[in-house]
Amino acid sequence: MTTELSLPWNGGCRCDRLRIRVTAHPILTMACHCRGCQRMSASAFSLTAIFPNSGFAVTEGEPTIGGLHGEHRHFFCSHCKSWVFTRPHGVDQFVNVRPTMFDHVSWFVPFIESYTCEKLPWATTPARHSFERFPAMTDYPGLVAEYASRVSNSTTSS
Repeated sequence: MTTELSLPWNGGCRCDRLRIRVTAHPILTMACHCRGCQRMSASAFSLTAIFPNSGFAVTEGEPTIGGLHGEHRHFFCSHCKSWVFTRPHGVDQFVNVRPTMFDHVSWFVPFIESYTCEKLPWATTPARHSFERFPAMTDYPGLVAEYASRVSNSTTSS
């Protein structure tokens, strides 16, 4: 297993006043092309690594809720305003972390992409699965199992 895949992983916002740590590997990685993510990330899509909530912690600083202040809680650094993580409504057992916040990020590749119905015509990702909107909830167990299998195979062949 490479050093980058050895846990824990630490990260921080742009000014480094908000620091995070994960002690579990992601269960899924993705890119979202929805207009909301385009606007919040000021990019063609946002990137997400989904972690079990029990394996995630804010280790320094105090995040603040930003974005639309709606049912999905998007957390930002209160100083530099970097979008660091999201706690989606109704799935409290998981946290969506912006993978570019980690100190080491070369491991990240989106496994799925969502909201391709709103993607910019030139925006492409290497995602294995594409969805016009979000995958159906019934699709997630299979996607998580396939992702785990691919990650396991890639680390054992290193």
